[in-house]
Amino acid sequence: MNRRPPKNLHPEPFEYHQEIELEISDLTNLGSGVGRVDGWVVFVPFALPGERIKARVWRNKSNYSDADLVEVLNPSPDRVEPQCGLFAICGGCQYQHYSYEKQLEWKTHQIVEGLKRIGKLELEVNHCLGSPLQYGYRSKITPHFRESPAHNDTPIGFQQVGSRALVDVEQCPIASPAINKQLPEAREALRSGTRKFKKGGTLLLRDADEGVVNDMSRVVTESVGPYRFSFVAGEFFQNNPQVLPKMVDYALDRAKEAGSDYLVDAYCGVGVFGICGSKRFKAIHGVEVSAKAIDLANENAASNCIENIQFTLGHAEAIFAGLRFPPEHTTVLLDPPRKGCDASFIRQLLSFSPKRIVYVSCGPDTQARDAQLICEGPYRVCDVQPFDLFPQTRHIENVMTFERIAE
Repeated sequence: MNRRPPKNLHPEPFEYHQEIELEISDLTNLGSGVGRVDGWVVFVPFALPGERIKARVWRNKSNYSDADLVEVLNPSPDRVEPQCGLFAICGGCQYQHYSYEKQLEWKTHQIVEGLKRIGKLELEVNHCLGSPLQYGYRSKITPHFRESPAHNDTPIGFQQVGSRALVDVEQCPIASPAINKQLPEAREALRSGTRKFKKGGTLLLRDADEGVVNDMSRVVTESVGPYRFSFVAGEFFQNNPQVLPKMVDYALDRAKEAGSDYLVDAYCGVGVFGICGSKRFKAIHGVEVSAKAIDLANENAASNCIENIQFTLGHAEAIFAGLRFPPEHTTVLLDPPRKGCDASFIRQLLSFSPKRIVYVSCGPDTQARDAQLICEGPYRVCDVQPFDLFPQTRHIENVMTFERIAE
């Protein structure tokens, strides 16, 4: 990979573009291989544990160096052929060169290490549950462009590895077949100039019950188990419909197994967890900060004939002020954004002191941070289950279950 010398390049311990040989012993949580030369740490994207490689250094930092992979001298038996010709150029995937079973092993290990390093918790973690589809699973992609797409040389795609530049993406193997079928037509519509863009923009392709939708504001539907949910096409809704029902059922099983009669669905979005759990609990109360999501949650409850659920507009911590559920018979299920929970929510949660807490997260680092605070509540972790909603990428979804320690 050609790189310009970084500004203020530190000359030690390696010269710019010096080639080195090293053994890879680990992976970072961003998917880069980790090796050492005379004890000095070197990060090399697309190198795998157990491999001996040749790498070209392009940056020295205060305690590590970054390098590009030049040659795999002794490949790992777990190295496989990527299915995408843009792999290692497009930054969307990190693991197409890694066997799927090893991807799952690594993601399990990543949860273990994150809880230990960030949350100061040494816990057993269940093996990461995989996706039935390792390719063709994504129900939403959002290629970007930074200039008018009417110019044929304007890339429409995703960010390049190690750069702010965009890679032009004509097909995406992890996207659903329906998305890939429509992608050329959607790109051509942008190129045709029928819609004017002064600067850049984003192209939406959402594969829903209505087909592949490009309108960010359109309300579409998708099924999770026996329930149907309406949501805004451009807003958050899990992008792996093969794994989502399994994860929802698992989280609800953990929420109910302590014998709780009531469920608080914090950060409820359009009501997926609460509505899917409606037959398991006497009553459910959801809260969400988005007014549009709350409107859709109420519509979803009505269309699915759910009568034992109430949704409230507001910040997650506000739900506890007027909540009439008895804490000793209540589970709080939370699914916050990647940044995790803020301190005020954690304080309110621990003050309410529910029987059980089920924490669903797409950000294992912030989840580990929050888990440390919850365990000081006092709660103990009784189950940790990762789910692979994003094969071929570094991303992980994780479900942690906490139960209150009897005083």
